[in-house]
Amino acid sequence: MKEEIRLGLGENWKQFTLLVIINAFVGGMVGLERSIFPEFAETQFGVESKTAILSFITAFGITKALANYYTGKLANQYGRKKLLLYGWLIAIPVPIILIYAPTWSWVIAANMLLGISQGLTWSSTVVMKIDLVGEKDRGLAMGLNEFAGYFAVGMMAFISGYVANRYGITPYPFYLGIGIAVTGFLLSWLWVNDTRKFVDKESQTDSSESMTNVFRETTFTHRTLSSVTQAGLVNNLNDGMIWGLLPILLASLSFNTENIGLIAAIYPTVWGIGQLFTGKMSDHFSKKGMLFWGMLFQGIAIMILPFTDDLYLLIGLSALLGLGTALVYPTFLATIAQVASPSQRAESIGTFRLWRDLGYAFGAVISGITADLFGITAAVLLIGIITIISSLIIKFRMPLNLSK
Repeated sequence: MKEEIRLGLGENWKQFTLLVIINAFVGGMVGLERSIFPEFAETQFGVESKTAILSFITAFGITKALANYYTGKLANQYGRKKLLLYGWLIAIPVPIILIYAPTWSWVIAANMLLGISQGLTWSSTVVMKIDLVGEKDRGLAMGLNEFAGYFAVGMMAFISGYVANRYGITPYPFYLGIGIAVTGFLLSWLWVNDTRKFVDKESQTDSSESMTNVFRETTFTHRTLSSVTQAGLVNNLNDGMIWGLLPILLASLSFNTENIGLIAAIYPTVWGIGQLFTGKMSDHFSKKGMLFWGMLFQGIAIMILPFTDDLYLLIGLSALLGLGTALVYPTFLATIAQVASPSQRAESIGTFRLWRDLGYAFGAVISGITADLFGITAAVLLIGIITIISSLIIKFRMPLNLSK
């Protein structure tokens, strides 16, 4: 008897819940580095240049971006589950390399592997959840997905900072990474089912207009998709700066590793928890409005960061930055899922995620060079200005009719 394929969150809650849990493990892998890497670079390898320290984010961003694109490109051909499993296999050696790395170049290589792994695993879980839920609950689905991933980033940033402060910068924080990668692989291998059949089901009733060139239209010419894409790039551009320079800025203010971990963790934690609400909001409220205000909140928070050394104000700014990011992150993906046809959705999301995660590399390079030449304050302010400009592009370029 042929199994009936039914779209919907309620109809597919078991697989959906499993994918949410798996994405939490994906987020945990990158959260491992979030609060400790600048100190790791300086104490273990004597790397002091801001540009050199941020080189690990550049390597991560470029490889994750390319993996995102090819995951979207190849998802229909090879299947989502296979790409998810490949991603976990690539993740397993990353913490082991970090523990035994003899030189900084080995750290860079480990982060290239981490970028490939993140692109394969995170993109696969995103596309699979959208496949399962159908049109009605896309925003909620993306909110739950991104909540799981970024809440885990925040929790792991705090835990690794705590462990490093108590037991040393290495190897103990990286032991956690080995457990995360092995568990994520086993969950994916044993219980995840591929979702291509759900795409075939949705395509039977979909009336979305197909794109003639998915990459070009998502990047440049489609006003909605290209507006979302530039905002995604800028969002991760400022995230790359926060990842690399915020711990250095806080260390210069004499905060210890535990407090740095706390402040660094608030941002992705609020970002993660907030998406439980903002994802569902994007199903009911103006996606354009949410994207504009989210990018604007981020820009304002970043502009204030260099001008205070008060712990509680820094926590508040980190929370505002997290709120702004929560408003935009699930909304990016829900917007693309609404506009792109089911057969082209994975590729359009892959193209968006290519540019979004290249933002890590752009942010690391721009902020690192600016910090080395003009100081950390100048670097943070520059990224804040770019973020506010991105919000204005959303306001004046993105149409209210998202199909354009």
